[in-house]
Amino acid sequence: MTLLALIGAKALYLLFSWLISAAVAASVADRKGYGEKLGLTFGLLLSAVGLLIVLLLPGRPGSRWKLDGPIPPKAKARVAALNPVRALRARRASRPRA
Repeated sequence: MTLLALIGAKALYLLFSWLISAAVAASVADRKGYGEKLGLTFGLLLSAVGLLIVLLLPGRPGSRWKLDGPIPPKAKARVAALNPVRALRARRASRPRA
């Protein structure tokens, strides 16, 4: 009955690192314009090395990686970038009146 508990904590940590690297690789590949499937494939088959490969891929022109940078902006900044008129109105409304 104790045979099931012999896997250990190290195997659990390795499983978590494998899954997290696959999820991060999918997200980064999607931001770089390649699609989630490519990043997920690299992350699942090559684990942390696959994540490094995806990080080394160049961003495609017009991708969110090229437009927003490597770290995604906060929601307010993204709304401002998508709708500059709305951002200008919000900036005027937040100014203190003299």
